Amino acid sequence: MTREQSPEFYQVQHKKRLSWMPWLYYRLKPKNLKWAKPWQDDLQQTLMQLETIRIAERVFISPDAALFAEPGRAITLGEETFVAANCFLHGPLIIGREVAINHSCSLDGGKAGITIGDQTRIANQVKLYAFDHGMAPDMPIYQQGNRSKGIVIGRDVWIGAGVGVRDGVTIGDHAVIAMNAMVTKDVPEFAIVAGNPAKLIGDRREKPIGYREKATGISEQ
Repeated sequence: MTREQSPEFYQVQHKKRLSWMPWLYYRLKPKNLKWAKPWQDDLQQTLMQLETIRIAERVFISPDAALFAEPGRAITLGEETFVAANCFLHGPLIIGREVAINHSCSLDGGKAGITIGDQTRIANQVKLYAFDHGMAPDMPIYQQGNRSKGIVIGRDVWIGAGVGVRDGVTIGDHAVIAMNAMVTKDVPEFAIVAGNPAKLIGDRREKPIGYREKATGISEQ
């Protein structure tokens, strides 16, 4: 059976691929956008009817992602932002434009919320929790109250796979957080941090690493 004989059959697999690798959505040819855009429009309209969510243009949300935004815990998604499969997002969240939230991430805004700046890339299995439980020894932890200071992540930040960010942390613009780091303190602009707890290991301006090729659209991860 070919794509031409049964396009719907192949669309099922294509939708799955887009759900786990959403940057591919922005590279679709017009013939594929004819079915992909209505699919996304319907999904996003349903979300906005059921939850307190504002979604800008050219956003991609995997149908396998879970977004919850009660009144007072709104979620805002900026233009060309994507949310991949198996993500859990609970407001309040303010997410800028061209932000990548790759698969299996957990973002919970607590009461104070999480803010993520434009063009930030969040790799898979990142955990952002903007709240913390009390730990007094005279009662079970689950019965204790929690506090929420909020998390602020600047623009053009790269957060590597498996990173955890603690409540109350601010990560400055252009910072890089290495894979599996645990961020417990504020991170300056342009800093490169790694480890558990995360420590400063470099500065993007001093030792630039990577490629300066011309951008061809939203990048992977």
